[in-house]
Amino acid sequence: MVQIKTAKRISQALWEIPTSYKPGMRVPARIYAGEKLFEQMEDGIIEQITNVALLPGIVDYAFCMPDGHWGYGFPIGGAAAMDTRDGVISPGGIGFDINCGMRLLRTNLTYDEVKPKLEHLVDTLYKRVPAGVGAKGIVRLSKDDFCNLVEQGSKWCHKNGYAWQEDLERTEHSGCIQPADSKKCTQKAIERGFNQIGTLGSGNHYLEIQVVRPENVFDKELAQAFGIDRPDQVVIMFHCGSRGFGHQVATDYLQTFLKVMGPKYGLNMPDRELACTPFQSPEGQDYFRAMNCAINMAFANRQMIAHRIREVFSDIFHKDPHDLGLEQVYDVAHNTAVIEKHSVRGKQRELLVHRKGATRAFGPGRDELPPIYRKTGQPIIIGGSMETGSYLLVGIESGDQSFFTTAHGSGRTMSRRQAKRQFRGDKLQQDMKRRGIYVRCVSHAGLAEEAGPAYKDIDAVVESTAQAGISKPVVRFIPIGNVKG
Repeated sequence: MVQIKTAKRISQALWEIPTSYKPGMRVPARIYAGEKLFEQMEDGIIEQITNVALLPGIVDYAFCMPDGHWGYGFPIGGAAAMDTRDGVISPGGIGFDINCGMRLLRTNLTYDEVKPKLEHLVDTLYKRVPAGVGAKGIVRLSKDDFCNLVEQGSKWCHKNGYAWQEDLERTEHSGCIQPADSKKCTQKAIERGFNQIGTLGSGNHYLEIQVVRPENVFDKELAQAFGIDRPDQVVIMFHCGSRGFGHQVATDYLQTFLKVMGPKYGLNMPDRELACTPFQSPEGQDYFRAMNCAINMAFANRQMIAHRIREVFSDIFHKDPHDLGLEQVYDVAHNTAVIEKHSVRGKQRELLVHRKGATRAFGPGRDELPPIYRKTGQPIIIGGSMETGSYLLVGIESGDQSFFTTAHGSGRTMSRRQAKRQFRGDKLQQDMKRRGIYVRCVSHAGLAEEAGPAYKDIDAVVESTAQAGISKPVVRFIPIGNVKG
């Protein structure tokens, strides 16, 4: 575990590791965490986040969020902003599941209305939203269609009748980020992705029915602005990304970067998992365009799942989705690198902000926010474990200290292998049902990997972000039904 003496405590939930810690660090590293969470972090977190501080063009600090844990190159929960003129782009700072993210739908339904139909809802969602390794999508596309989709994102879904206009308005980047060029993606990547649109995937991906208890509304005015406006209201949250397509894009360009970073650009990193190239280089720009395709694919993937959720609820309650209030609250990404403008020491700079297992958290007034949220700040969806609960947060003005970045979830404390040794999925499923959480899973082994004790305390993570001033809690959600990939 991390030794507190390694870092200087800046505030209640902020720690700093100086550049003197490791030769070549260009900026200090900062870790957001309360004391207990900080003490629980692996030693590898210090190693990885201080390696991130070595990257050329990094601005201000290398950041680790309170849910941070060991990852590929960057820690999961890591963030770093690079100057777009002389900085680098690194797939390790984005992750293999490009635009893994969260979507939240609200409803007009209450727990009492849903409870008698809960098992039917979960069983039907399990059947109609494909989950697990190798699952085939709910829409059949040719490879040419898929190439159009990854360049258009959720706009493709809207054109083809799978999205409401307000869905796009309530998705980061309106569900389509540019520049995106499918010609920069390999045929292997396209082959892996073209039949996966509308699939949940496996690992920590899930679809969950949740309820809002009155005592878990922390800011009533903001909650109402986000559509959380009645006691015991039911919402649906799900978590997935770009599936095999994004994984292959990352794999392809990591191999390319490893070949050129030293011989062509003279870049030498202590960890090959931090392979990078100058952002403005041909290789960097090719990866950026391919990565954006994967971002768009993930937006479209979640949009298709939202469409299917509306169909299922409509069929079971015999009402139109609009009458059920099945409106999107927001869709947030947490594995991306995006060009943004930020004030750095009083000057506006164009930066490439890498967020890997970290969520964008813009405060009020940012032009990137949809008009309905420009006064409130950005809704932030933070997934906890399937046993504990999840949160809706909001971005705040003081979040500029981390380039408006906050946590993305609980963060693992236990490896998947260790969790499978310690827990039995079938017993966990039965126990959760006794506690009022009905779960359908692709495999009991996969369920055991996601047991609640395998994750950090979500309440402590959210409290740390609030103490540090990088986001503010609005509502806590309690799980009642879960489809597990």
